Amino acid sequence: MDEIIAKNRFGLGINPRDNDSFQDMNWFEKQTQIYEAKPTAIKSSPNSKEIVRQYLEVQELKRKNKDNPQIFKKEAKILRDIYLSETNNRLNISVTTNTPFIERLVHFWSNHFAVSADKIEVRALAGAYENEAIRPNVLGNFRDLIRGVVTHPAMLAYLDQIQSIGPNSMAGQRRAKNNPDKEIGLNENLAREIFELHTLGVNGGYTQQDVTEFARALTGFTIANGKRKQFGNSGEIGNFVFEPLMHEPGSRTIMGKKFNQSGADQGAAILEFAASHPSTAKNIATKLARHFAGDNPPQTLIDKLKQSFISSNGDLKSIYLTLIKAPECWVTNNVKFKTSWEWLVSSLRAMGIDETSRIETPTVLENLGQTSWQPKSPKGFDDIEDAWAAPDALLRRAETANLIAKYFDAPLNPNQLAPKLLGNHLSEHTKIAISRAESIQSGIALLLISPEFLRR
Repeated sequence: MDEIIAKNRFGLGINPRDNDSFQDMNWFEKQTQIYEAKPTAIKSSPNSKEIVRQYLEVQELKRKNKDNPQIFKKEAKILRDIYLSETNNRLNISVTTNTPFIERLVHFWSNHFAVSADKIEVRALAGAYENEAIRPNVLGNFRDLIRGVVTHPAMLAYLDQIQSIGPNSMAGQRRAKNNPDKEIGLNENLAREIFELHTLGVNGGYTQQDVTEFARALTGFTIANGKRKQFGNSGEIGNFVFEPLMHEPGSRTIMGKKFNQSGADQGAAILEFAASHPSTAKNIATKLARHFAGDNPPQTLIDKLKQSFISSNGDLKSIYLTLIKAPECWVTNNVKFKTSWEWLVSSLRAMGIDETSRIETPTVLENLGQTSWQPKSPKGFDDIEDAWAAPDALLRRAETANLIAKYFDAPLNPNQLAPKLLGNHLSEHTKIAISRAESIQSGIALLLISPEFLRR
């Protein structure tokens, strides 16, 4: 097994100052043992309860001071400051981590279960979502991971689940009586995305009726805001809560299977059913294979990962072990074009830096076309070359490479650094171009935008 492949394809890029040499599979196992779900960079970060509480307080001020523009500015500043801080933290963790394989998986799952900070209610919660729903569950079971995702305030707000009320629930009937001209009904966003994106996949065998039934089962899944005492259990502000009086009564039938549970147990049972379904195993296997073995991964690898998912009952460590043992993942040519995020992280790791405060992370990522936690849809950022290799995108990477070379001193001159980063993948063409560069900085920039470095 090749150290260059291991650290670039499975990790986040080579840090020349890293003394952790790759020798065998123990490199991966060691990371699972030392991985910190809550590294130092985020230990002081606000949790989702604190963020929701702040958001609700500002919303209340806005209601009481509708004509005061300063209140609106205060809201924007609070949300943006938290978002910027968490974006910077994320980059710092990625660049300095000693568990790069696990961090790559954190990013993979965060994108698979995407939320978007484009939505104002989610902006400040995006970092807390990754920290609370993804990071603690990345080495656990898929069912625990998706349960953490579906019940997190960021996902509930992003997909409008908090607006979903069963029309025949007690709360729905009360609202219909009090506001006969206002439509009361389901919101199917969360149910649809769980089936289409998170579990079964677009061709997973479900129907529109199954989505509607699942949406009915999920009514009552919401965020405690301190104002629903009349509905039942109000919970602690900012927490996931099940409001029984918002829940649509009745049994549900999903993909031919009947679910007679009541209350929160019904939605949880359907989620468990979807998370354990063979179509989900295929969907997850395909996405993992595409991420690590190329845009058109071998069917043999997909089949191995699918079988591992099924036989382990969704145990993620078992699936990862199957992945890294598969020869299909160890082909010598670079099989994946890096996303902008991957390229930035690997470029900074190549500089051997130990902190990222000199980088204006949100600005740089926005220029590169992949601002943290801001995909354009619940599908997340694309994971194929066509999404990232357009000429204008490559020009922006070249501009950023020049800035990185200017602001950070490389641990080695580019002629020495190139073989350490690329090994046998270093082409004669790139070697010559770097050697002819007019300065060390120009050589570093050329290295960072070389065809070999753009791939993993």
